[in-house]
Amino acid sequence: MGREIEKMSKKRGHQVKLIIDKENFEELLDIKERDIDVAIEFTNPASAYENILQCFNSNISVVSGTTGWTEKLNELKELSILGKKGFLYASNFCPGVNILFSMNKILSKIMNDFPEYSVGIEEIHHTKKLDSPSGTAITLAQDIIHNIDRLNNWKENELSANETLGIQTIRKGDIPGIHSVRYDSSFDTLQLSHSAKSREGFALGAVLAAEFMQNKKGFFEMNDVLKLNTLFNK
Repeated sequence: MGREIEKMSKKRGHQVKLIIDKENFEELLDIKERDIDVAIEFTNPASAYENILQCFNSNISVVSGTTGWTEKLNELKELSILGKKGFLYASNFCPGVNILFSMNKILSKIMNDFPEYSVGIEEIHHTKKLDSPSGTAITLAQDIIHNIDRLNNWKENELSANETLGIQTIRKGDIPGIHSVRYDSSFDTLQLSHSAKSREGFALGAVLAAEFMQNKKGFFEMNDVLKLNTLFNK
């Protein structure tokens, strides 16, 4: 993702002033001296929290797409709002996936009144993906559970049953990401699905988010970048 974001940033006319990896991690401590507008953070669950805090301490806005650490996300949300730090988090930056999120919310609200349908999620990713289920699948599941009264939790690699929403996870090949939400009844099937063709869409979304975050303080999401809240509230 880092390489894709670098290419997309330059394609859109931006200057990449610093690239930090495990080999030069100590340079993050001096990030304040680099005259950087926005930091894009795609690392791993173990380091994301500290990386974001370091950027906050340097008064640099952060766009983060690292998944698997969201138990600390609310803390950083509150810190960004109260401390007037710029922070945008998304479990998936692809514009199409964020449209899927909005459609999933609307459909799940409708399906709350149709208990004859069972619902399940399937996600497929490349074999090098670290977290399972994906952050995208968890976001889909959380929104469904929030809107469908008969569900109260999710479980990985179990079929949906009673109050539990099942998330089927598959790891194979070099698949960038496929996510499907499926409603099944005895008489028909209703499905929402998104299939990424490459990582370019994720990189574009991350750079769009970074452009959006310049000179902004507080917490934001991709709905703000893509103006989906305004669209679906009409």
